[in-house]
Amino acid sequence: MSDTLTGTPALDAITAALATVQDPEINRPLTELGMVKDVQIAADGSVRVEVYLTVAGCPMRETITNRVTQAVGAVAGVTGVQVVLDVMDDAQRAELRKTVRGTDVADPVIPFAQPGSLTRVYAVASGKGGVGKSSVTVNLAAALAKRGLAVGVVDADIYGHSVPRMLGTEEKPTQVDSMIMPPQALGVKLISIGMFTPGNTPVVWRGPMLHRALQQFLADVWWGDLDVLLLDLPPGTGDVAISIAQLLPNAEILIVTTPQLAAAEVAERAGAIATQTHQQVVGVIENMSWLELPDGSRMEIFGSGGGEAVSDALTKTLGARVPVLGQIPLDTRLRECGDAGAPIVLTEPDSPAAQALTKIADGLASRQRGLSGMSLGLTPVKR
Repeated sequence: MSDTLTGTPALDAITAALATVQDPEINRPLTELGMVKDVQIAADGSVRVEVYLTVAGCPMRETITNRVTQAVGAVAGVTGVQVVLDVMDDAQRAELRKTVRGTDVADPVIPFAQPGSLTRVYAVASGKGGVGKSSVTVNLAAALAKRGLAVGVVDADIYGHSVPRMLGTEEKPTQVDSMIMPPQALGVKLISIGMFTPGNTPVVWRGPMLHRALQQFLADVWWGDLDVLLLDLPPGTGDVAISIAQLLPNAEILIVTTPQLAAAEVAERAGAIATQTHQQVVGVIENMSWLELPDGSRMEIFGSGGGEAVSDALTKTLGARVPVLGQIPLDTRLRECGDAGAPIVLTEPDSPAAQALTKIADGLASRQRGLSGMSLGLTPVKR
């Protein structure tokens, strides 16, 4: 910044105002990130602020401009604000990455897998497709974010990715050096392979490629300080489920099923994988439980008892209580809101489906973190 300029207002007042402006992706002050290039104050009180963008096509350029204009314009004596945008060079981006991550390590670690991590990680799984697992994931994320929690979603269903559409965003990630900045939608940070493929191009990968993609989603993406990370897994117990268990051994599993016993039997297998991965199964969510009819009665289109059957079977298999966290009724609005990219918990909060999903989210938000995966700082005593 220029330190030889004089005028009204004072330069230190402008600097203090800029220190309150946070980068919308990194959520840290522009001044701390080295993004303020220069400040010039004219005798008539007009201020010119030069700001570095991380990349030329930064999707947050308008947001940054507005935030700087508003903050500087509020300083006493400022008669006008002009924001001029520039772009960081490679060295500046590398320095920014070092500032954010606090490390020079070429291959950053997965923060959520570290013993000191306070982020609750929920892997949303199902035995088969078509049970509404992605709808549940997206609505839980939106409901948790509505509570004021910092929430992230990894669309780990590489072949059947759908989270960006359901959260109503077509934004692409921004790459800063080797660090990926995830888009945000409805207060939720998210990453999906669909953000890296043109149009509706299918992904045709085998196990090693899937593992590497998930590793990048978890380590190379800058998630910041999250309260909750949700992973929308593909159905079944294949490569992705195994990779998640390896990359995030402290992840807890949420099982989604329908009341249909055939679906419940398959869902039970998805939960039973915890016997091999030593992960905790938080509970079972029964979707499409019933259809409420105009006269107030319920039609159980897919039968009944599936969720409870999975709960009982997993409790017996795992040797620990696996409760039914909630039952979500059939509602055409749940599907319509998903297609429109507007989760039902936000757009139709009084609907029975939204209330059921919100209650489940409230239960997850209030859970205390256990000791699984955490360092206790104990040293064995030699005898």
